[in-house]
This record gives sequence, C-alpha cells and structure tokens, in this order.
Amino acid sequence: MIIAKSGSRVSDAEIREAAERIRSAIDRQELIDLILELGNIPSLAGYEKAAGDFVYEWMQKESFAPKRVGMVPDRFNVIGRCGGDDPLNGRNLLFTSHLDTEAPQYNESDRWKYRPGSADKPEWLQAKLENGVFSGRPVENDRGPMSCFLIGAKALKRAGLSMAGTLYLTACPAEIGPEHVEEFRGPQFLGKEIGAQFMMTHGGVAPDFAVAAEGTDFGISWVSSGHANMRIDLYGEDVFTPLLEHPEELRRHPSPLVKVAPFIEALQRWCVDFEKRNIYRSPGGTAVPKVQIGAIRGGDPHLMGGGSEVCSVYVELTLTPVQTIADAQRELERLLRSEGFEGRVEPIVFRKGFEADATEAAGLHRAFSRASVSAGRGETPIAHSIYSSMWRDHNVFNMYGIPAVTYGPKRFRPTVDDMVDAAVVYGTTAWLVCNRLVE
Repeated sequence: MIIAKSGSRVSDAEIREAAERIRSAIDRQELIDLILELGNIPSLAGYEKAAGDFVYEWMQKESFAPKRVGMVPDRFNVIGRCGGDDPLNGRNLLFTSHLDTEAPQYNESDRWKYRPGSADKPEWLQAKLENGVFSGRPVENDRGPMSCFLIGAKALKRAGLSMAGTLYLTACPAEIGPEHVEEFRGPQFLGKEIGAQFMMTHGGVAPDFAVAAEGTDFGISWVSSGHANMRIDLYGEDVFTPLLEHPEELRRHPSPLVKVAPFIEALQRWCVDFEKRNIYRSPGGTAVPKVQIGAIRGGDPHLMGGGSEVCSVYVELTLTPVQTIADAQRELERLLRSEGFEGRVEPIVFRKGFEADATEAAGLHRAFSRASVSAGRGETPIAHSIYSSMWRDHNVFNMYGIPAVTYGPKRFRPTVDDMVDAAVVYGTTAWLVCNRLVE
C-alpha cells in the first residue's frame, strides 16, 4: 500500500505501485478512441473551435470542471483541473497541448505553397490506427499527447490517488500560428498571444511547474527556441519590356525579380554559417538556430509590360534563448551591403526563446525520470536537439518564470503501447509533483 505523504521522501517501490495502479486504471480502448475521435476533428490553425468544444465536453463529462478562456470567441483555451486536496502543502502542475495542427488552408492560397495533389493527402486531417501504429498529423502534433495526459489524469482519479496540489489540464489554440502579417489580418490570423500566453495571464491558473505535452521520443527538454520572420526587400528598376537589355551578370540586371537569384545563393551560404556559429548547448538541451526561406513575392501578375522595383524574400529564423532580434537583423543588413544589393531588412514577427533554470527544472526532470522507470521506459534522457530548436508552448511559462519542460511519446508513428506508457508517465509524474514527493 502507498504510504507516501505530501512532502515526504518516496521509495522506488511506492512509485512503482502508484504507476501500476495508474496503468490498471487506464482503459486502452478508451485511450485509442479518444486519440482517434479528437484527432479526426478538423482543427486548422485559426479554426480550432470544434476541437476545443470536444475537449471541453470531455472534461465536463469526466468532472474536471472545465472553462473556456479566449481572447476571441471561436479560438479559446480549455482549462480543467483536479486535485488541490491540500494546497498549502502541495505543488501545482500544468499540462498543456495545442489544438491546432499544421495543414493546408483549403482555399485559394494553397496553390501558392502546395503542388497539385499535396493538399488532398488524407494525413493532414486524418488520424488513423493500423496494426497498432497511429499515423496522421493531428495525432503527432499534437492531440495524441493531449489525449495521453487527459487519460492519465482520469486514471489518477480512478486509481484513488490523491493530489495535494492542483493539476491543470489545458488545451490551447494558436501554438502553430498563423501570424498577423501583411494583408493577413483579423481574428483567424492571430498567433500565439491568444493561446497559452493568454491562458497563463487570464486563465486563473497558478502553476509551480508546466509541461508542454508533445512528442519528444520520451526525452525531456527545458530549452525552447523563439523565432523571427524577416522580410528582405530587394530594390531595382521597373524597365518597360521593349526597352530591356539583359546584362551577362544577373546581379547587374535592373529588375530585383532577377537580382534575387544571386542574392538567394548568398543568403543560403549565410544560413548555413549562421546555424553553425550559433548552436547553443545547455543542461536542458541543445538549440540549433535554423533558417529557411518561407516565401518570395514580387511584381504584379495582372499588370505586365515591365518588371518590378521590389522583390521581397521572407525568411524564418529560429533563435536560441541567447540570441537577439537586433543582432539577426544586423547580420542580414550586412549581407545585403557586402553582396552589393540595394534594399532593406524588416522584422515582421519576433518571439523570444527561453529556458528554465537548470536547478529549478531538475526536480521536474527527476519526477519524469522516476515515473518513466516505474513505467518500464528507463531513465528520461535529454531530448534530441530538434525538440529544443523550435517553438513549443513551454516557452510561455519559462518566460513568466515558471519552470517548464516539454516531454511526450514517440513523435512520429507512435504505437498504442507508446501512448499508454505516456499516459502512465504523465499520471505518475503529476502524482509525484503535486504531492511534493520529488523536489
């Protein structure tokens, strides 16, 4: 019998017993059904309402006292809770996953980005289970891990394991995006500010620790990258087509629509160098600042007869916690000048990357590791650098000084056993943290 009390030392045997009770309280078919049902609700970035309503109704049915908190009515956060049996002696833990999944927008803009047939692939919106393996973007990112912590919390209650502190269960919109830029304006284009950040500041939550439940292949990280989207405008001349002369060197061409070709070659060399020079290694993970051209715009296809005076290259940079937006902008401006191009660099989106203090995150790491051992997964390693080289919503909590990590099951094509084990680890970790059994 488990005899551990809040704030006391807990033995490996007691943790194993708690993990076994949680596992016994998990209905495998219920977990499968939740992953598939929630995953098969279309939830494009900007249109998360139906999935949010489903999570709210599920929490309500399971007596997690949910509420909706949103900056705009159709893009709300869902917040449930349980525990809180002895709040003065416990710790509060918050789990979060995002409702939106990257996918085509299924409108005219798709032809700017996808080749014929790509937007019609079912895996964008479809969650499937075949031969014990899940597939589909909604499962992988991120309603599979969401289902795991929901079922893990239900198993905690079903197993009769009390929690001194409060366990918050949250589902947020807008983790992926989109972004409020250029002509893309309005509530459906609002980005991360309306998701976990709004939930943290307006949701009535008071976590001591937070977990972004996303696939990490059962590793852990408390480092997350921010990002900047830069628009690089190349300038040139609009020459009437009958008067145009073609120089041998592309960079001497009057039109920036042609100059952009040698500029991109120089930009790509810079991208590779930027990534190598700015790798950030810390106890909580390694972050690599990745760079990619996301879009190119120039000219007006319905007013031909000449070229254009402007060609814009849109570049996304993930930035490690120690990088600044100003330094990144100066590097791109220096590149323009050194390569002899006329133009300007303008940041259009910026979000800072953060990391938890290693000492403060250590207790959470120990809780996950001990829960993982008890669930048969072994010690919890630091996750692969890819999981700390991107934005995840633990960034929000680390920004507010709340130690936060990201942890989850296998990211791509997880098995049913993977998801059951993740639910056990989530539930056992919540029991340990909320009862202050691992400090």
